[in-house]
Amino acid sequence: MKDAFGTPQSLLLLGGTSEIGLATARRLIARRTRTVWLAGRPSPALTAAADSLRALGADVRTVPFDALDTESHEERLGKIFTEGDIDLVLLAFGILGDQARDEADPLAAVRVAQTNYTGAVSAGLVCARALQSQGHGSLVVLSSVAGERARRANFIYGSSKAGLDAFAQGLGDALHGTGVHVMVVRPGFVRSKMTAGLAEAPLATTPETVARAIELGLRRRSETVWVPGALRAVMSALRHVPRPVFRRLPVR
Repeated sequence: MKDAFGTPQSLLLLGGTSEIGLATARRLIARRTRTVWLAGRPSPALTAAADSLRALGADVRTVPFDALDTESHEERLGKIFTEGDIDLVLLAFGILGDQARDEADPLAAVRVAQTNYTGAVSAGLVCARALQSQGHGSLVVLSSVAGERARRANFIYGSSKAGLDAFAQGLGDALHGTGVHVMVVRPGFVRSKMTAGLAEAPLATTPETVARAIELGLRRRSETVWVPGALRAVMSALRHVPRPVFRRLPVR
């Protein structure tokens, strides 16, 4: 259960090597989170992530998890909830892909869509049902401003995030009143390993800044969080730009 200050005592991070996810875990551990589950593909990076959080004083456990192996989600994720209540599930896995390559290779494009959307739908529903059964908890879903309006430069990734965003919003409505809180987080360009080598977009942010926004959103029980907050107004305007004009904008 959350403590008297509203801080989650336990965290399940789906995408155990996610830079945003780990930055969030570090902040929460500093605020009293004591049990952390890292779900991800077994790798030296996952082991290192677990060790780094243990060094901060948390009880950290790892569980094999593959977004593409949806048939295993029920068993592997469900087993975590049988060992005790989970206060916070952070769905932080996803891949950016390579737009030019993925356009030329439909199977690569499908992998982006399956990881970012299909895998997230499967894992999200499994965790949502478990949270509902225990009667409390939060599900935080990392979306992206790229899902707000498809751009020529990354419409494959953007469309997968658009689907995820709509799913998470609908799931939040379905769980309203059950004691389970769903929060959608929409970061802009995040300086991370995933975006290394890419031209930086305006209003770029960092994993640590996103983590702070997640923590604040949890305290406020927000349903949607933009990082940085200025993107709410920017994207509201861009959504209404006529397509012929949008095609000529430098945001492409």
